[in-house]
Amino acid sequence: MTKLRFALAASAAFFCLAGIASAEDLTFTLKNGTKSVLTNFYSSPVGVNNWEDDVFGKQVLNPGESIEITIGDGRAVCKYDMKFEFEEGSDLDTTTDTQNLCELGAYTIHE
Repeated sequence: MTKLRFALAASAAFFCLAGIASAEDLTFTLKNGTKSVLTNFYSSPVGVNNWEDDVFGKQVLNPGESIEITIGDGRAVCKYDMKFEFEEGSDLDTTTDTQNLCELGAYTIHE
């Protein structure tokens, strides 16, 4: 009977941990491959109609620079829409893209 209780407890712990692992943070490197300052970066899971908060906050990403991005929204999804905004006066328009961030190690925004 003790072995059965141990097995049930171990199984319950495994399934709890498996649920936590599926909601891991998504991390990737974002590189600005343009000649303009990237001022805002937004992301939202595909199918969500609103953009999440600006990931940069008060930071910017200058041309040629890279930054590690972590999306820790607790969702167990991989496909995200991304929106990039550039400094005022830039020749670049706001750009959007969709990527599977679970498979993405790095992303470079180009002109």
